[in-house]
Amino acid sequence: MEGFIIALFVCLVLALISKYLSIPAIPLYILGGILLGKAGLGIVHLDDVSHFFSEIGLLFLLFFMGLELKLERIVANPTKVLTAGLIGLTVDMGIGFTGAYLLGFSLMEAFIVGAAFYITSTAIVVTSLIENRKLMFKETETIIWVTVFEDIILIIILALLSASDQILLLFFVKIALALAFMYAISFYGKEFLISVLDREDELPILFTFAAVLVTASFSLYLGIPETLMVIALGAALATTDPDAFEQHARPFKDVFLVMFFVFFGVTIDFSGGINWSIIAIICALAVLSKLISGMIIGLVIHNSAMSGLEIWANMISRGEFSIALAVLYGSPLIATTVAVLVIVTAIVGSFTAKYSTRLRSGIIHYGRKKALMHRPN
Repeated sequence: MEGFIIALFVCLVLALISKYLSIPAIPLYILGGILLGKAGLGIVHLDDVSHFFSEIGLLFLLFFMGLELKLERIVANPTKVLTAGLIGLTVDMGIGFTGAYLLGFSLMEAFIVGAAFYITSTAIVVTSLIENRKLMFKETETIIWVTVFEDIILIIILALLSASDQILLLFFVKIALALAFMYAISFYGKEFLISVLDREDELPILFTFAAVLVTASFSLYLGIPETLMVIALGAALATTDPDAFEQHARPFKDVFLVMFFVFFGVTIDFSGGINWSIIAIICALAVLSKLISGMIIGLVIHNSAMSGLEIWANMISRGEFSIALAVLYGSPLIATTVAVLVIVTAIVGSFTAKYSTRLRSGIIHYGRKKALMHRPN
């Protein structure tokens, strides 16, 4: 319990620092955990209490993902969404998987690294777009399309990884029945759910908290990954009143998810023969892959290289879902690699997103200057 209290206090300090410096808090929380844990001072350890709260943070992160899974965006612009999404999937995951495999990772490890390459941090991207006043940029809608597509692919990745040791047909039948049950409750019990959410007492918060934990427990009983079912719960409840559910679930997510990041950092151990050259190459490839996919998306969707540069600048950051994959399915080596990847890309991405307009203006000015220098007299 003492470790949890120390970690919570450190998180408060780090949150204030991140706001002051205008950088994402996620890499700071991981660094704080590394400093407090095995690789640092060794004063905080992962115990039953911290593990429980960290797991709750992961569950509410996935629940939020389900609530914010706006499928209507894909229905409204299916061609552009699929085009942009498939470009990102092919380029980012392809470069991540190939690079990791060639650098000596196993096939499964390379797959997880590739998935971590591909999944952008939705929290960092959306926050950055708002703070940098880019919601009216023409590229912003494309960025949102891509993140929604990534969320759907993440669900497929989780399903594939979770089904690796089960009979596939039975596994997907159980998932289908569980989904049908949740959507039936959301559809036929919509009025009841809304009446609960409209109350002014503690019932809406208790109901939201209980719904997430009961779903996770029930899914384990059925042999279905709780990660998938919690996402599905969020998607089902989003058909009722998603704003109300987000409001009541946000306190749990914000507090416990911070613990998830910190104690992820606590478990990182750099004493196991970490090859920093390989990790540095992985981080460089992660930034490069988003540049390539962003430029291609910009040229295909907006017919503009400058739009591609803007998309790249705002989508470099990896974060919460990359870490979730490492925690759920990765080895200690993968956890360390992904931790450094998230820290580097989140910090680099925060600066590229903030100064992308200046970067674009500088490139345009340089291009015009070069054109004038080569203009015949």
